[in-house]
This record gives sequence, structure tokens and C-alpha cells, in this order.
Amino acid sequence: MRKVQGMTATLLLTDPLFLQHDAGEGHPESPARLRRILQVLARNPVAGTVMTHPRSATDAEILAVHTPAHLDAMEKLGGRFERIDEDTAVSPDSIDAARLAAGAAVQAVEAVMAGTAKNAFALVRPPGHHAEPDRAMGFCLYNNVAIAAEAGRRLGAERVLVLDWDVHHGNGTQAAFWGRRDVLYQSVHQFPYYPGSGAAPEVGRGEGQGFTVNCGLPGGNTDADYGMIFEELLLPVAQAYRPDLVLVSAGFDPHRADPIGGMDVTERGFAAMCTAVRKLAEEVSGGKLALVLEGGYSLEGLSNSVHACIEVLAGRDDSFASGNVNADARAALATSREALKPFWASVR
Repeated sequence: MRKVQGMTATLLLTDPLFLQHDAGEGHPESPARLRRILQVLARNPVAGTVMTHPRSATDAEILAVHTPAHLDAMEKLGGRFERIDEDTAVSPDSIDAARLAAGAAVQAVEAVMAGTAKNAFALVRPPGHHAEPDRAMGFCLYNNVAIAAEAGRRLGAERVLVLDWDVHHGNGTQAAFWGRRDVLYQSVHQFPYYPGSGAAPEVGRGEGQGFTVNCGLPGGNTDADYGMIFEELLLPVAQAYRPDLVLVSAGFDPHRADPIGGMDVTERGFAAMCTAVRKLAEEVSGGKLALVLEGGYSLEGLSNSVHACIEVLAGRDDSFASGNVNADARAALATSREALKPFWASVR
């Protein structure tokens, strides 16, 4: 990889195959999402980035998260139009695209772990964080970020943080690491909302107790509200955990223009979140950070927010907006802190 200003570049991974996944006319998870992101990047390229085509995930990489029965079921859908559930459907190229999306997430981790990339963003579809070990759901076929976390563990990361800011709770990622402490899963999301999981008392089980962190917010929360959740919950726990690798399930459906989400976040709010996790990674893991695209269904909100985050990965800093914080957000924070007090001194 070429050098940029004395350091390795921010790696962007994407491929035309991702545009071939088509869940059907009118489906919000459409090829137009990624197409618009790429158009914005073409019009306004970000200095210090390099774009490359990823490789597909291997069976072994997928099976680190998913059951053999799930892998077999997905592979049998290759080359077909099929509806899996009311939200999730495939077209003939979808399974190949899903395997490539998982591979892109793994390759992002490989690059940052090896130091050949400053950090990375896998611009993929279909998304992944709803896919559970044994089933596809919520637009998702394979759990890209969970597969990437397992890759990080194999490459020597003793502790991996997966931070999920999608408007929907990542039930699949939570399920994958529910009983473990080598992967800390953190999610800030709209609650109650699809898929119904993500309540504050969901903290893991057995050895994994305390290593699942959920903060469910009512609708209408702003950049300032998210800033409070980051600064008073997610970041203190993450800093105490000291991950060797930081991954983000980067969903942009909390954007104020999103037709599915009910939040009021702007692209500058996403840039502030990205700045916070980049600085966390620089502090605790030598900068080892990779983002994996999840949701986001306003074409303008999604593309502008992704672009803002790529600017941050390349070196720009942003900060959370100041202003009044929603009382409901304060209450949600207090509930999450109370659930986690037995496990983390940083939130007592």
C-alpha cells in the first residue's frame, strides 16, 4: 500500500458486487445506498485514503461465528430469488455479496492489525449486525462485524471492542459474544424498537457478565444526547477494558433525515462519534480501528455522514455539540449505569 504523508493510509474496502444484492423493489436496503456513498466520495475524495477491492470470507472465517447449518442454508440460496422473512430477501448475487462483505470486514481487520493501514472502513452490503449465529434476519445474512472480531482474536487481539451506533440494536452481535469477555459489545440504540432486544439489564451471562453494554434511548435524541452517552458510559467502560482492537458497527439510521429511524443525529454528530472512537483506539490499541457499514436509509444523510467519518479516519477531528440534554436520555443513561455498576468501577 502506498504511503500518505509519512504514514499508512485509511483503507476503504468496497466492490461492485455489493451493488448486485437486491432485496426487492421498494426495499430500504437498496443498492442506491452504496451507490450514493461512492458518488459522494468520487465528487469529494478524501486525502489520505486508499480504496481497494476485498476478498471473500472463507468457510472457516464464517464458521467462527455462524453454525454449519446456517452457512449451508445461506449457500443453498445462491443464484436464487428468495424471501427469508418479511424483512430479509436475496437475489441471485446476494450470497456471494454477503460472503464478500464478511471478507471485507476481515480484510479491514487484517490491515489494521498488520499496520498496513492507518485504520479502515468496509463499505459493504448487505449489513450484518442482526444476523445471529443460526439465522439471517433484519436485512442481514452473515454478521460481518462479529466475523471481523473473531479474525482480530485469531490475529492476536486479546480483547476486542465492538461499538454499535446503529439505530437498531445488534442482537446478532450480542448473541455471538453473550457469554464471553474477550469481546466487549457496546450498543447505543433506539428502544423499544426493532428487534426488541437491547434493554439495559442485558449485560451478558457467565464469564461474559458485564461485557455487554446496552443503552436504549427513546426517539428524538440529538448529537448532544449521544455525546453524553459516549462520554459518561461507553468511553469510560471502553477505556477500562483497554481493547487491542476497536470495531464499529457503523449504522447511519440515527440520522435526523432517516425514514426508518427516529433520532435527530447530524453528520457532524457521527463525525464526533467517529472522532471519539478513533482517539480511543489511538490511546489504547495503537490506533487499530475498523468501521463496518450497517444501516442508514436516507441517501443524503447516509452518504454525507459516511463521508464525514472517513474525513475523521483520515485525520480530521470533530467534537460533540453542546446544548441541552434530553431528560429521557439522562434517564436511559442512569438505567444503564445502574445495570453495569457491579462490573465497572468507571460508571459507579
